[in-house]
This record gives sequence, C-alpha cells and structure tokens, in this order.
Amino acid sequence: MVGHGCDRRRNRIGRVGGGLVLALAAMLHGSEAHAQKFSFGVKLKDFPCGDYVDLQAVVWSGHDTRMSIADLAAYCAPVLWFSPDEPLLNGQVGKAIAIPEPFPFESPAAGPVVYFRVRSILMRSEAKDTAFTLDPNDRGQGVVDLQYVAGIDLDFFFYYSSEAGLGVHKHDVESAQFQLVVPKRAECDEHLLVVSRVVGKAHGIQWYDNTLGVDEYTRFPIHIMSEEGKHASCTDKNADGYFTPGYDVNRRVNDAWGIRDVISSGSLFTGGFQSWMAKVRRPEHRVFPPLPEDSRLRERYTRDGAYAPDNAIYELRPFPSAERADHELEHFISDKGDPNWPEVEKGRGAKQFGKWVDRESFVKSLSVGFYADGNYGVSFSFPFFVVKNLEDPMGGGFVTQRMVFTEGGRDFTWMANYSASASRWIDPYFAAGAEWDKEDDPSGGLTTETSFVFETGIKFRAGLAHTPFQFMTKVADFWGLRFGVKGNGAFEIDKLRYVIEVGAGTW
Repeated sequence: MVGHGCDRRRNRIGRVGGGLVLALAAMLHGSEAHAQKFSFGVKLKDFPCGDYVDLQAVVWSGHDTRMSIADLAAYCAPVLWFSPDEPLLNGQVGKAIAIPEPFPFESPAAGPVVYFRVRSILMRSEAKDTAFTLDPNDRGQGVVDLQYVAGIDLDFFFYYSSEAGLGVHKHDVESAQFQLVVPKRAECDEHLLVVSRVVGKAHGIQWYDNTLGVDEYTRFPIHIMSEEGKHASCTDKNADGYFTPGYDVNRRVNDAWGIRDVISSGSLFTGGFQSWMAKVRRPEHRVFPPLPEDSRLRERYTRDGAYAPDNAIYELRPFPSAERADHELEHFISDKGDPNWPEVEKGRGAKQFGKWVDRESFVKSLSVGFYADGNYGVSFSFPFFVVKNLEDPMGGGFVTQRMVFTEGGRDFTWMANYSASASRWIDPYFAAGAEWDKEDDPSGGLTTETSFVFETGIKFRAGLAHTPFQFMTKVADFWGLRFGVKGNGAFEIDKLRYVIEVGAGTW
C-alpha cells in the first residue's frame, strides 16, 4: 500500500523545503493553479505513484479510502521517549516499561496504553456524501471516508498516575496534536495521509506549545519526548534524543517550553530554554506505537523480522469521556474537549482550507492593565493584526499594538510594542508611537498636542496555573508587571518619566 525504493531521488528531495506539506495539500482540490500557489516548485507528480519513501510525512497512501479511525491513529501514532531518570519508569527499560498507563476506571493492560481522538474532520467542499460514520458501540471503529476529507485534527493522550516536582499532584494527562492533510492524486487513483504539523502540549499553556511544522527532514514515526516527572510533550524531529530549539521546534521558538527535565527536582525555570535543562534520551527508554503491518515506517525499526524487538509497544485506545472518572481525575479529562468527537466541518473551498492549514488560535492574546506614567489610566495590548500575531522572523519576538488611555480617557497613546517573547518570566521591551495630549486653553476649550513617544523597560510575567491564584487564569494565563522609562520627541527628548503597569495578559 506504500512505496519502496529507499535510495532513489535523494538529490531531488532537497528542493522540497518547507513547502512540502503545502505542495501536497494543494492537490486537494485538483487544481494546477492551487498547486502552483503552494508548491514552491515541487509537485506530487514528481514522485511515482505509491512511492513516497523520501517523503516521510506521507504516513499512508492507498486506493481504499474507507478506514477506521483506530487504523488512522495507528498509521500516525508517535514513539514516546522518556528520560532515563523518569520516576514512573521504576528503573525499567525496554519491554518492561509500563507507561503511559490506562485510566484507572478502564480495564488493565499488559503494557503501556496511549489514547487517541479524532478531534475534527474538515470535509472537501465538493463532497457528496458523509465523511464519517459513527459506530455507537465502539468509537474507535467509526469509519472515515478519505475521498471526502480535506484535513483531520488527530490527538494522542498519555495518562500518568502521578507526577513529580513543583506542584506535584495525583493524575496527569498530557497530549500531542497532529494536523493531517489528505491530498488526492487523480492520475494514481490514490489518497494520502500527510502530517503537516505536530504540537507537543506543555503544562496547559498554549504559549508553551512545542510546535513543529513538518518538512522533508522530519522522521516518522515522530518521536515525542516526555519531560521527566512532569510529562510535558516535546517533538524530536530527527529522533536523535536531543532537544534542539529552532529544529525540533520551529514555531514561536522563544516561547516554546522545550523539555525541562530539571523541574522534576522541584526547581522552576520559566525563562528561555537552555540545553542543560534536558537530558539525553537513550534507545532503551522508547515506547513504540502499534504500527499496522503494511506501514512502511516499520522497516527502520524491524530486525530479523520482528518490529521493535527490544522495546515495549503500547496499546491504542479511544479517548474516553469523564463519566466514570473519580472527582480528582474528572477535570483532567473533561477539559480536553468535546467527548462526542469528532466534529465534522463542511469544507468551503481552497481559501478556507488554507486558513485551516495555518490556523492557531490564541484567544487570550489581549492584555489589559493599570497604567501610571505621572498620569493614571488603562492600557490595552493585542496582536498587531488584531486576529493574528506579527512575529519577528529573525529574533523570534512579537510586535503588538498597545493603546493607553489616561486622564479619564482624555489623553491617548498608541505604540507599536516589541517583546522578545510572550511567556518568559522576564523580557525587555521597546515601544514607539504617537501621543495625543489634550490641555485646557485660556478660551475654555481644549488644545491637542501630538508628539512622537517612545518607551522601553522590562516586563515581568508570572504563570498562575499551578498557584493558589489559579482561578485568575480564567482571565489570562499570565499576570505581570512592567517597569519602564518613557519620553516624548524623536531626537530632542522631552517629558522623560517612569512607567509602571500591572495587569493581566502576555504583553
């Protein structure tokens, strides 16, 4: 069902670059124009039918479009990689490893268990039949028909009975999210499952996500490193057991949590990732997925006819609802989304699909605070494009819009604000813009003075998710303080003063 020929096209594959997945995705609507738009010079027709050995992101290809979602999950499932000092390993290696665990309200297992969920299915705009048929007796045996599917959001969940380190508690549920596109090659009469993005979730804060935009250098099955004691998930693009920022994670690198094995000791590090925070993984601490027999991804890990002969292989189960969980575990399951998955969304063409491929929702990007610079007022910060962040491609920071209302709203300041990150404990910032200062004139009216204004200083943030003030995260994940210096004028500085701001939000 999948291709062969491992030694072919090595020179040509170098041209694929970061446009690999978009090139494949462009074929969804069978339009050469769309292919030209997304492909950056690479098209699927460059590859023989069924032969995608150089495109590891193609985890399945075939002619039979009907597939159970349990099989779908198995083709995509990751390898889990633990720290050699993970407390729940209890010194076990290889086939003796028994984590992740089944939920305590489910039947026991002979080995590790991983849960899957198809969160959503985006249908093709031209689909004439249903893309998904539910099996009411076994959600995992529901059938997806790939000929009607444009994209899929697939999640994997990992349950641990306890964790270690700061804020230790009973029960821990971590996850990794996969985005799949489903292009069709009409000339081959085949469909493909292509992984376009993998997100390792970390500590329930979206800004900490370890996000990997998949390219031709990503090895599959993708390896997911589990943080020692705390179990945050982090992508390992080349499966080398090291975490390399900018390579293993290539989106919002300054904010990505990475893998911080040191916090299992009880220490908390919320600045940028440093290499000493992560321990090197060893082959004997991997747990492998139950890849189907016809998956070409098995070949690399097969020896003498046996797949992963020295490692544990986990069991895949559908992600359950929280109905049978005890009160301590219930919220760890219920806050992971709709138990009546998947959500099936009708496609509305190439434009909608393009947005779906690139979508990342940061609903808590608005910041609001009390502001004082000699006058008192309120400040608001939000993404530069209102619904989308403007990121610095070189330094990895963010440019946001910042508005300040003082003197009861009479005076107004607008600034473009640059922050090196959105989540680290301490960051420098720089802002520049215009200030409109209204003053009383002798005639009883108001005059408005407009001037260039700049501000620079330090922003402090604190994540409250694991503190007694956790209830405040309903407003924002982070609360913080800003200390700065502000002045008017571009070259001749006037009205130099201090700034203090306190409030909610990342910016």
